[in-house]
Amino acid sequence: MDRRLTPATTRAAHTSLRGRIDSPLFTEGQTLRLTVPLADLRRAPGDARERQLLLGESFTVIDRDQGHAFGFAVKDGYCGWLEESALADTPQPTHWVASPATHLYPEPRVQAPELSALSLGCRLSVLSASGKWAETSQGFVPASHLRPLGDWLDDPVTVAEGLLGTPYLWGGNSRAGLDCSGLVQLAHAACGIGLPGDSDLQESAGDELPEAAPLQRGDLLFWKGHVAMATDPARLIHANGHTMSVAYEPVEACIARVMAQEGRPVTHRRRLA
Repeated sequence: MDRRLTPATTRAAHTSLRGRIDSPLFTEGQTLRLTVPLADLRRAPGDARERQLLLGESFTVIDRDQGHAFGFAVKDGYCGWLEESALADTPQPTHWVASPATHLYPEPRVQAPELSALSLGCRLSVLSASGKWAETSQGFVPASHLRPLGDWLDDPVTVAEGLLGTPYLWGGNSRAGLDCSGLVQLAHAACGIGLPGDSDLQESAGDELPEAAPLQRGDLLFWKGHVAMATDPARLIHANGHTMSVAYEPVEACIARVMAQEGRPVTHRRRLA
């Protein structure tokens, strides 16, 4: 089984794995939420980042060890370790950040020193709204930067274009830094479309296109270890190590560059329903 999607340690496993693996303990786990703007999800405590989670996202804890919690992100089942201090039983979110980024403030005043930066996709519990500000359980946010949960955007490519220039970051899932699959997942999530966290897992989304079929806006192109989104038949957008950013690139030029530099052909072209 893919360890990224297998909620189990040597000490405990989620009840969904009962009968499939041996474990000294099966548990439903405890679902908590992120209380920090951004947290790294790691294969093991102290290991390199594999993915990231955002403020307000849900995480089911299966095991704990020396200040760290193992479990899975509820949005996509991706498993790993987080710092325990980043999790708590907080109020149910009501809204999400629908702008590329925003700030959290201690009071509803533009001159107030910001508490933290928040990325597209962060989730907040709004207590009240007055004029240009929304009061949340974490602080104040410009109301125009929020939407109610379920009030999604309608074009993942437009969302991705709003993230142009975001620096490339391996395992990144936020406006502070994105990798290829992080951009694709974040852009689709803003439109209410759930996708897995890594590019190889995203390859099964939608329907395979014949190689000769013209690309349409939103089609996904895959190489081994990489994914990009078509903006039109001739151009794509992707978070990439070539420019170290989210950037446009002509489709044919990108395909030729990757083949010449890395010997990797396009492996899949997928279209979501």
